[in-house]
Amino acid sequence: MTTVPPTPDRDFPQLLGERGLIEPAPRRVRGYFDRTLVFDTIRAHYVWEIAYYPQYYIPTSDVRMEHLRDENHVQKLQFGSSRLYSLSSAERTWPSAARVYDSGPVAGSVRFEWDALDWFEEDEPLILHPRNPYVRVDSLRSHRHIRVELDGVALAETQSPVLLFETGLPTRFYIDRTDVDFSHLEPSKTESVCPYKGITSAYWTFRNGDAVYPDIAWTYDYPLREVAPIAAMIAFYNEKLDIIVDDTLLPRPQTIFT
Repeated sequence: MTTVPPTPDRDFPQLLGERGLIEPAPRRVRGYFDRTLVFDTIRAHYVWEIAYYPQYYIPTSDVRMEHLRDENHVQKLQFGSSRLYSLSSAERTWPSAARVYDSGPVAGSVRFEWDALDWFEEDEPLILHPRNPYVRVDSLRSHRHIRVELDGVALAETQSPVLLFETGLPTRFYIDRTDVDFSHLEPSKTESVCPYKGITSAYWTFRNGDAVYPDIAWTYDYPLREVAPIAAMIAFYNEKLDIIVDDTLLPRPQTIFT
């Protein structure tokens, strides 16, 4: 068994999009609060408040401003001067759910708190945050020989994985359940959400004697259609265990999951 040399320090492309970047979004975007349409626009902008992914900023002219209540709270942030607004419907009010900018590069835009609304791109629900237009996610069938180990314990072995390539993250190797040994894997209650793959159906924690490694494996029983081939298959964190591909031990990458 050979080991891949540590240079370069990663074998996957980095994310594009720096903090402060603003780009037009060509998609129709809608937001609902308690089933009430709050905005409907084809003129949204992607705004990178952080480097990993953007938020949607909505033109005030496309917002039904009668559902916003001024909280008389002025703040100056990285994109300019803004005022906080509550979001209201016939049923309830969500405090500080919207920020309206009146100066800077996003003047005339509203930035909504994500959890306050049900979001749609065109006619499809959007979860967690907008998809980064510079991220690509591909799931490809393969005949590479994959072996997964942790502390010398074999957890999985297959020659028919699905490889998932996602910009900014190492390759994930999805493995059929029949090729996974669950002897040292215990179900956990963890759930995570990904705007590119969907909502996880299960996580597993490794336990071997006194050794416990939480949430090292997961599955999507009903992934989004773009990655449908990974349905019901199991993946392991490259960052937390050993993955051997065609007799080559992969280095453990440094990512946000390390």
